[in-house]
Amino acid sequence: MTEFRLGELFCGPGGLAYGATHASVEGYKIVHAWANDYDKDTCLTYTKNICPESPETVIHGDVRKIDLSELPPIDALAFGFPCNDFSVVGEQKGFKGIYGPLYTYGVQVLKTHRPKWFLAENVGGLRSANEGNAFNQILSDLKQSGYKIYPHLYCFEKYGVPQARHRVIIIGIREDLPYEFKIPSPNPYKNINVSCRNAIENPPIPRNAANNEFTKQSAVVVERLKYIAPGQNAFNAELPPELQLNVRGAKISQIYKRLDPEKPAYTVTGSGGGGTHIYHWNEPRALTNRERARLQTFPDSYVFEGSKESVRKQIGMAVPCRGAQIIFEAVLKTFAGIPYESVAPSLKEDNINND
Repeated sequence: MTEFRLGELFCGPGGLAYGATHASVEGYKIVHAWANDYDKDTCLTYTKNICPESPETVIHGDVRKIDLSELPPIDALAFGFPCNDFSVVGEQKGFKGIYGPLYTYGVQVLKTHRPKWFLAENVGGLRSANEGNAFNQILSDLKQSGYKIYPHLYCFEKYGVPQARHRVIIIGIREDLPYEFKIPSPNPYKNINVSCRNAIENPPIPRNAANNEFTKQSAVVVERLKYIAPGQNAFNAELPPELQLNVRGAKISQIYKRLDPEKPAYTVTGSGGGGTHIYHWNEPRALTNRERARLQTFPDSYVFEGSKESVRKQIGMAVPCRGAQIIFEAVLKTFAGIPYESVAPSLKEDNINND
């Protein structure tokens, strides 16, 4: 059995790790080596679910203050570097923000540890931050670290995930290795029911499931939701004057937006105030964290640590387990020499390997 020891930076609550450690290809598997995150609750969640027998391998701390060269040897690296400065929902400061440059710590690990391959993840808005210069710089830095790179915009709802979540994921394979990664095709998953109703109701969530507390809704919010149909939000529903929002400028479409039960959910985020919870299609309430976790394809046995608000943020920052597993299995098949159905890359920057 060939094992790839996986290190993680910005590990989050473990969506990538769960997908990695559950990826299965004959003769090949991925095992946890170490992980790091800035948030304490996130580290507790990761430890509880991914490596409960080796809590010392999860390092709680600021990546900027860790001696990365002292971390144990690894064969693979995963890093979903913080997206705050690349998201189209925010100011999109890119490299000018606090979080934008943090990807460079992943580059440092690539240079010091020389893993055989890596997976880097960020929001779709990465492509347009700093007029597109940020994305090109990141690709260039990864390539110059000694890797062939394969970026692609994955639309996870096409891969069996009950959520319209679009993320740039970059696979890198060390340039001295004779492997070429192919983007896994979504065709094998086209018959999966990705409606949010199916994800939340089938099977029913056990009453004693962890992280399933309801959010207390004010009487005004309950009344407002009664006027909002499935798929509508506070700005395209016919609300009486007393329930309308007095918002000037941009009107974000996810404010008090109800799910359409027959479609994938809109993107699960870590926010919750000001009407940014995800709202049930029928009941006048926000989803519970367990319902949100189902949209991210975490199993009900996955227990999140921390307050309800902390758990909400953790779930919102995660990579869907099912989507991660599919991509990790494609990597394992690449190294195993097992053919799989693939599609052309969606990002023109893939030509960077030929520059």
